[in-house]
Amino acid sequence: MSPSSSVPVLTIDGPSGSGKGTISRRVAETLGWRLLDSGALYRAVGYAAGAEGLDLSDAEAITRCAEETRIRFQAATDGSDTHVLVNGHDATDELRTETAGAAASAIASIPSVRQALVDMQLAFRKAPGLVADGRDMGTVIFPDAPFKVFLTASAAERAQRRYKQLKEKGLGVTLATLQREIEARDARDASRTVAPLKPAADAVFIDTTGMGIDDVVAKVLAVVRS
Repeated sequence: MSPSSSVPVLTIDGPSGSGKGTISRRVAETLGWRLLDSGALYRAVGYAAGAEGLDLSDAEAITRCAEETRIRFQAATDGSDTHVLVNGHDATDELRTETAGAAASAIASIPSVRQALVDMQLAFRKAPGLVADGRDMGTVIFPDAPFKVFLTASAAERAQRRYKQLKEKGLGVTLATLQREIEARDARDASRTVAPLKPAADAVFIDTTGMGIDDVVAKVLAVVRS
């Protein structure tokens, strides 16, 4: 048994726009645990690949990129979201775009890319505990996690949430386009042969449609504290 295997892990999986990021940060802060945003790792590799002008369907080139890209999370000093540095560049804002999300989803279907990022994700498991946010945290990366949650919400509500976020950042988007992109990503993530998006058999399923952030956080904390 490795020393890290005794460190408790709460996995929070779910589709894009289900609130995983916000809920995971709030729960990690409340518990005083470390946080792993696995989606940011894939977005970072997608961003690095784009910077190199690589073809996202070129498995060999993208795998090399995943192995060589330097990704670092840096806590913000002003209380804002954690910054993500990709090869020394603060790419935080770029990684929040729909383009980065689509790139992440595309490269996540490449088995060798997923394998290249496994060890990086496992290394986040350190005392006093870890909240792991992603799509395969409870099924593939931390199958032995004692606490597992699967968050979801209707595609319409997830599109509305994303629309609000992007409009607040001054980005021009349409609600209809966002919903189409979310539905397409859901289908792609659920149908891929490697680590498809699905709840772990022992995960607590929470539909966040119509729920406020505080209510969802309370439900997730209850899973750990029970």
